[in-house]
Amino acid sequence: MDLDENRARSLRGELYHAFARDLVAARRRCKLACDRFNNAGDVSRRRQVELWREIVMDDRPLPPPPPVPVLNGGKDEEVEEEQADEAQFEDEPWIEGPIRIDYGTNVRVGKNVFINFNCVILDTCSVTIGSRTLIAANVSIFSATHPLDPVLRNGTRGPEFGKEVHIGDDCFIGGGATILPGVTIGNGVTVGAATVVTKDVPPCCVVAGNPARVIRRLEPRARGGKVWPEGE
Repeated sequence: MDLDENRARSLRGELYHAFARDLVAARRRCKLACDRFNNAGDVSRRRQVELWREIVMDDRPLPPPPPVPVLNGGKDEEVEEEQADEAQFEDEPWIEGPIRIDYGTNVRVGKNVFINFNCVILDTCSVTIGSRTLIAANVSIFSATHPLDPVLRNGTRGPEFGKEVHIGDDCFIGGGATILPGVTIGNGVTVGAATVVTKDVPPCCVVAGNPARVIRRLEPRARGGKVWPEGE
């Protein structure tokens, strides 16, 4: 098996073999990174961001701690120093563990995103989450799927495939929602709790149900002189 071509096929949404040794190793790397994040305990915001970046393999250097005058080393000064450092990460996504992701390298998350606990992301293909989007607890985002033909599917020896998932800016994904492969959710969408999103959702609406259907349209609003959400 040509491992490079197999991996390329997975990213293109074509049939590929998930149990090729390099992909097994990549999932193990991400699992261990998720374990470190989930088991970190009460850590600083800086450390949380660092652990998240290990999951998604974002190798950008963190900003250095800001200089804070040291007077007498009291508790108030320690708090002030920590708050000044946290301010540097205001735009970073806020992730509550536990979280589970397949590869991490195919996940892109925008600014000021919140992901609550028990989120599962299967990122066989690209999964993007837009800025200021809020994701409630127990949400599943699947870009991976399997052939319907059971003979072709063939357990762990058969091929699988995926389709990209894109969630726009300023969305709210309610608790227990499931987003299936190939779905694009427009800007400003609210997805109701326990909703199963099986196809694309237009911008600026509320969807709910299984399968999801539009139950309300929302009027665009202005953000920073632009028409929201189409202008972003």
